[in-house]
Amino acid sequence: MSIQVAALTKIYGQQKAVNAISFEAGTGVLGFLGPNGAGKSTTMKMLTCYLPPSEGTATVAGFDIGTHPLDVKRSIGYLPESNPLYTDMYVKEALGFVADIHQIHEPEKRIAEVIEQTGLGPEQHKKIGQLSKGYRQRVGLAQAILHDPQVLILDEPTSGLDPNQLVGIRHLISDLGKTKTVILSTHIMQEVEAVCNNVIIINKGNIVANDTLAGLRSKNDNASLESIFIKLTNA
Repeated sequence: MSIQVAALTKIYGQQKAVNAISFEAGTGVLGFLGPNGAGKSTTMKMLTCYLPPSEGTATVAGFDIGTHPLDVKRSIGYLPESNPLYTDMYVKEALGFVADIHQIHEPEKRIAEVIEQTGLGPEQHKKIGQLSKGYRQRVGLAQAILHDPQVLILDEPTSGLDPNQLVGIRHLISDLGKTKTVILSTHIMQEVEAVCNNVIIINKGNIVANDTLAGLRSKNDNASLESIFIKLTNA
């Protein structure tokens, strides 16, 4: 498994934001769901070594987040919800900058591959600040996959996109899930149904469901994912 989490906990003062959660994730797309404040982003920040856990352990691509944070970071492509971009840089220039950071071998070749993969060809010579939100998201994804990481962590990657943009990003995420481990955090249930192999639902820092999409439905009288989510997170 590319990701193994064991009793991972994060405490802020008196509040347990994440409460001893355990799960595994291999190749494919894992939907990581929960209401606002449930602990999703905190979990993802611990997996990316942005935040240290209070207790528990996790490994990413075989590397422990506590003892080998640099190896973990090299193994992960991360697209945070805010999608920070250098808006005054041209698309190709920004990807070149990221390629330099990762010390990518044959950067021009790899940048061309990623531009093709993310559909950025028509926009590659534009400044990022001139792009639509959909293309900005594609730039964020391109930056995340440029170093060909084994694991991708995507936090609300389709927030604010129109239906046409949604379809394009979903297809890209599905394709990436064929060879990589992808954790997808989203509030859009249709997105989970379209691209995810497995689903974890977290509520108040605790995992309340961890199953395949089909398994989750069969255990809940074939209800819609939205209905299951509401039932499990209103408890």
